[in-house]
Amino acid sequence: MMISPESYYEEYLKGKTKEQIMTAIRGLKQEIGRIKNSMENPHGGIKTVMHPSEDTRLHWTREYLDKAKQAYVEAGGTYTLSKSEEKVADFDANMDAICKITFNIGGYFGGYRGYIVELSKELKAYTKIWEDEEPFTKINFIAALKELHIGEWRRRYTTKRFGFMVLDGTQWELEFEYSNGHKPVRFDGDNSYPYNFDKFQRLFGIDVTEED
Repeated sequence: MMISPESYYEEYLKGKTKEQIMTAIRGLKQEIGRIKNSMENPHGGIKTVMHPSEDTRLHWTREYLDKAKQAYVEAGGTYTLSKSEEKVADFDANMDAICKITFNIGGYFGGYRGYIVELSKELKAYTKIWEDEEPFTKINFIAALKELHIGEWRRRYTTKRFGFMVLDGTQWELEFEYSNGHKPVRFDGDNSYPYNFDKFQRLFGIDVTEED
């Protein structure tokens, strides 16, 4: 069972020096990395059902990290973002300026499918992605994107990271374009995916159970 961020602060951060809090921050970052690696490893085998789930652990560990960063500043420290955190902050800061999202996925044998969403005052979908639901508005589409923490994704996903290669299979590409002059942000993968890729696909109306 995960404890609340407030309880985490009381138990692990309150009264600590900034050096001790920084140690906690490093540990939380490492734990987030471990959880993501476990969720993304395609050869992780059949996992024992865990309570709480990895998804839940990831959510609350992020909350603890935010609390630890706040405590570090309160203890007199000046928190400096890492390069990866700078990329996350930049992506998040420009989300409201996203004007077009292009998502392509498929393979040599099954063919490729393309999805394009334009975000303006009225959300426009040039592919039939919400045939049985009310279309998203720009506000709630962006809100759904924010919940996916896409800024944390690697720019490229490959099975080489796990020590093997796959020929053919499935490739995917994702591009965000902006209305404020920000350069496009791209992600792609070759038979390898972010830990919450299924949730991302559902946002485009893709039935991942059917895909599987």
